[in-house]
Amino acid sequence: MSDRDGIFAGSDPFEISKAWLQEATVFEPNDANAIALASVDEAGLPNVRIVLLKDIEADAFIFYTNYQSAKGRELIGSGQAAFVMHWKSLRRQIRVRGQIEKEDGAVSDAYYKSRPLGSKIGAWASQQSAPLKARQILKDQVDKANLEHGENPERPPHWGGFRLSPLEIEFWSDGEFRLHDRFVWRRRTLQSPWDVERISP
Repeated sequence: MSDRDGIFAGSDPFEISKAWLQEATVFEPNDANAIALASVDEAGLPNVRIVLLKDIEADAFIFYTNYQSAKGRELIGSGQAAFVMHWKSLRRQIRVRGQIEKEDGAVSDAYYKSRPLGSKIGAWASQQSAPLKARQILKDQVDKANLEHGENPERPPHWGGFRLSPLEIEFWSDGEFRLHDRFVWRRRTLQSPWDVERISP
Protein backbone atom coordinates (compact mmCIF):
# COMPACT_ATOMS: atom_id res chain seq x y z
CA MET A 1 0.00 0.00 0.00
CA SER A 2 1.76 3.12 -1.19
CA ASP A 3 -0.22 5.43 1.11
CA ARG A 4 0.02 3.29 4.26
CA ASP A 5 2.59 5.48 5.94
CA GLY A 6 2.91 7.56 9.10
CA ILE A 7 1.00 6.01 12.01
CA PHE A 8 -0.19 3.16 9.73
CA ALA A 9 3.28 2.13 8.54
CA GLY A 10 4.76 -1.25 9.40
CA SER A 11 4.71 -4.91 8.52
CA ASP A 12 3.42 -6.22 11.89
CA PRO A 13 -0.04 -5.23 13.16
CA PHE A 14 0.88 -6.16 16.73
CA GLU A 15 3.81 -3.74 16.70
CA ILE A 16 1.54 -1.02 15.30
CA SER A 17 -0.96 -1.78 18.09
CA LYS A 18 1.78 -1.51 20.72
CA ALA A 19 2.95 1.82 19.30
CA TRP A 20 -0.57 3.26 19.29
CA LEU A 21 -1.22 2.06 22.85
CA GLN A 22 2.10 3.43 24.08
CA GLU A 23 1.29 6.82 22.58
CA ALA A 24 -2.19 6.75 24.07
CA THR A 25 -0.82 6.21 27.60
CA VAL A 26 0.68 9.70 27.40
CA PHE A 27 -2.50 11.47 26.30
CA GLU A 28 -5.46 9.42 27.55
CA PRO A 29 -6.44 10.57 31.07
CA ASN A 30 -7.71 7.19 32.32
CA ASP A 31 -7.09 3.55 31.38
CA ALA A 32 -5.58 3.88 27.91
CA ASN A 33 -5.66 0.06 27.80
CA ALA A 34 -9.46 -0.15 28.24
CA ILE A 35 -11.21 -2.24 25.58
CA ALA A 36 -14.90 -2.80 24.87
CA LEU A 37 -15.01 -6.60 24.71
CA ALA A 38 -17.83 -8.33 22.84
CA SER A 39 -19.00 -11.92 23.22
CA VAL A 40 -22.22 -13.82 22.49
CA ASP A 41 -24.36 -16.01 24.70
CA GLU A 42 -25.79 -19.43 23.84
CA ALA A 43 -28.65 -17.81 21.92
CA GLY A 44 -26.27 -15.67 19.90
CA LEU A 45 -27.26 -12.46 21.71
CA PRO A 46 -24.28 -10.08 21.88
CA ASN A 47 -22.84 -8.84 25.14
CA VAL A 48 -20.26 -6.07 25.57
CA ARG A 49 -18.35 -4.66 28.54
CA ILE A 50 -15.17 -2.75 29.34
CA VAL A 51 -12.11 -4.73 30.46
CA LEU A 52 -8.42 -3.86 30.61
CA LEU A 53 -6.04 -5.21 28.01
CA LYS A 54 -2.96 -6.35 29.90
CA ASP A 55 -0.53 -7.48 27.20
CA ILE A 56 0.06 -7.52 23.47
CA GLU A 57 2.09 -10.60 22.58
CA ALA A 58 3.79 -11.37 19.29
CA ASP A 59 0.54 -12.81 17.90
CA ALA A 60 -2.24 -12.22 20.43
CA PHE A 61 -3.91 -9.87 22.92
CA ILE A 62 -4.33 -10.87 26.59
CA PHE A 63 -6.81 -9.84 29.28
CA TYR A 64 -7.93 -11.42 32.57
CA THR A 65 -11.24 -12.24 34.22
CA ASN A 66 -13.27 -14.75 36.20
CA TYR A 67 -13.83 -17.85 34.04
CA GLN A 68 -17.20 -18.46 35.75
CA SER A 69 -18.51 -14.96 35.03
CA ALA A 70 -20.97 -14.30 32.22
CA LYS A 71 -18.19 -13.14 29.94
CA GLY A 72 -15.98 -16.08 30.88
CA ARG A 73 -18.69 -18.62 30.10
CA GLU A 74 -19.58 -16.90 26.83
CA LEU A 75 -15.97 -16.71 25.67
CA ILE A 76 -15.30 -20.35 26.50
CA GLY A 77 -18.59 -21.41 24.91
CA SER A 78 -18.09 -19.70 21.55
CA GLY A 79 -14.31 -19.63 21.28
CA GLN A 80 -14.59 -16.26 19.54
CA ALA A 81 -14.55 -12.60 20.58
CA ALA A 82 -14.08 -9.06 19.38
CA PHE A 83 -13.01 -5.81 20.95
CA VAL A 84 -12.51 -2.16 20.16
CA MET A 85 -9.95 0.12 21.81
CA HIS A 86 -10.89 3.78 21.30
CA TRP A 87 -8.88 6.84 22.28
CA LYS A 88 -10.79 10.14 22.16
CA SER A 89 -7.57 12.02 22.90
CA LEU A 90 -5.87 10.69 19.74
CA ARG A 91 -9.04 10.27 17.66
CA ARG A 92 -8.04 6.72 16.86
CA GLN A 93 -9.30 3.22 17.43
CA ILE A 94 -8.30 -0.40 16.89
CA ARG A 95 -10.88 -3.10 16.19
CA VAL A 96 -9.97 -6.77 16.66
CA ARG A 97 -11.89 -9.99 15.86
CA GLY A 98 -10.72 -13.56 16.24
CA GLN A 99 -10.38 -16.78 18.14
CA ILE A 100 -10.10 -16.99 21.90
CA GLU A 101 -8.65 -19.48 24.35
CA LYS A 102 -7.88 -19.59 28.06
CA GLU A 103 -4.42 -18.62 29.27
CA ASP A 104 -4.54 -20.74 32.38
CA GLY A 105 -0.85 -21.29 33.13
CA ALA A 106 2.37 -19.52 34.06
CA VAL A 107 1.45 -16.25 32.33
CA SER A 108 -1.71 -15.94 34.42
CA ASP A 109 0.15 -16.97 37.58
CA ALA A 110 2.74 -14.25 37.02
CA TYR A 111 0.16 -11.55 36.37
CA TYR A 112 -1.91 -12.56 39.39
CA LYS A 113 1.18 -12.30 41.62
CA SER A 114 1.79 -8.75 40.32
CA ARG A 115 -1.65 -7.52 41.42
CA PRO A 116 -2.32 -5.61 44.67
CA LEU A 117 -3.34 -7.82 47.57
CA GLY A 118 -6.86 -6.41 47.59
CA SER A 119 -7.34 -7.38 43.95
CA LYS A 120 -6.00 -10.87 44.63
CA ILE A 121 -8.45 -11.35 47.49
CA GLY A 122 -11.26 -9.88 45.40
CA ALA A 123 -10.72 -12.58 42.78
CA TRP A 124 -11.38 -15.18 45.48
CA ALA A 125 -14.26 -13.34 47.13
CA SER A 126 -16.44 -12.22 44.22
CA GLN A 127 -18.74 -14.66 42.46
CA GLN A 128 -18.68 -12.43 39.40
CA SER A 129 -22.02 -11.96 37.58
CA ALA A 130 -23.94 -13.95 40.24
CA PRO A 131 -26.86 -12.22 42.02
CA LEU A 132 -25.82 -10.27 45.15
CA LYS A 133 -28.55 -9.37 47.64
CA ALA A 134 -26.52 -6.78 49.54
CA ARG A 135 -23.05 -5.22 49.38
CA GLN A 136 -22.46 -6.31 52.98
CA ILE A 137 -22.50 -9.92 51.77
CA LEU A 138 -19.63 -9.09 49.43
CA LYS A 139 -17.73 -7.41 52.26
CA ASP A 140 -18.23 -10.52 54.39
CA GLN A 141 -16.94 -12.69 51.54
CA VAL A 142 -13.83 -10.47 51.28
CA ASP A 143 -13.20 -10.77 55.03
CA LYS A 144 -13.57 -14.55 54.82
CA ALA A 145 -11.21 -14.77 51.83
CA ASN A 146 -8.65 -12.64 53.69
CA LEU A 147 -8.69 -15.07 56.60
CA GLU A 148 -8.53 -18.15 54.39
CA HIS A 149 -5.84 -17.04 51.93
CA GLY A 150 -3.65 -14.67 53.91
CA GLU A 151 -1.01 -12.26 52.60
CA ASN A 152 0.17 -14.33 49.63
CA PRO A 153 -2.82 -16.05 48.03
CA GLU A 154 -2.48 -18.44 45.13
CA ARG A 155 -4.33 -17.70 41.90
CA PRO A 156 -7.91 -19.03 42.09
CA PRO A 157 -8.64 -21.88 39.66
CA HIS A 158 -11.67 -19.94 38.38
CA TRP A 159 -9.67 -16.82 37.51
CA GLY A 160 -7.11 -16.24 34.76
CA GLY A 161 -6.33 -14.96 31.33
CA PHE A 162 -7.80 -15.13 27.87
CA ARG A 163 -5.71 -14.89 24.73
CA LEU A 164 -7.41 -13.41 21.65
CA SER A 165 -5.65 -14.45 18.44
CA PRO A 166 -6.99 -12.17 15.70
CA LEU A 167 -8.13 -12.98 12.20
CA GLU A 168 -8.87 -9.30 11.60
CA ILE A 169 -7.41 -6.04 12.93
CA GLU A 170 -8.59 -2.62 11.79
CA PHE A 171 -6.71 0.61 12.44
CA TRP A 172 -8.90 3.73 12.26
CA SER A 173 -7.90 7.38 12.46
CA ASP A 174 -10.25 10.35 12.40
CA GLY A 175 -10.34 12.42 9.24
CA GLU A 176 -11.76 15.82 8.40
CA PHE A 177 -15.42 15.84 7.27
CA ARG A 178 -15.75 12.18 8.40
CA LEU A 179 -13.32 11.08 5.70
CA HIS A 180 -11.47 8.78 8.06
CA ASP A 181 -8.43 6.63 7.31
CA ARG A 182 -9.06 2.90 7.76
CA PHE A 183 -6.75 -0.04 7.09
CA VAL A 184 -7.82 -3.63 7.71
CA TRP A 185 -5.44 -6.54 8.19
CA ARG A 186 -7.07 -9.91 7.49
CA ARG A 187 -5.92 -13.54 7.42
CA ARG A 188 -7.93 -16.65 6.63
CA THR A 189 -6.38 -18.75 9.42
CA LEU A 190 -3.99 -18.01 12.26
CA GLN A 191 -1.21 -19.53 10.15
CA SER A 192 -2.04 -17.53 7.00
CA PRO A 193 -0.18 -14.37 5.97
CA TRP A 194 -1.86 -11.03 6.46
CA ASP A 195 -3.61 -9.17 3.64
CA VAL A 196 -3.90 -5.42 4.14
CA GLU A 197 -6.28 -3.06 2.40
CA ARG A 198 -7.57 0.46 2.79
CA ILE A 199 -11.34 0.62 3.19
CA SER A 200 -13.75 3.50 2.76
CA PRO A 201 -14.71 5.60 5.77
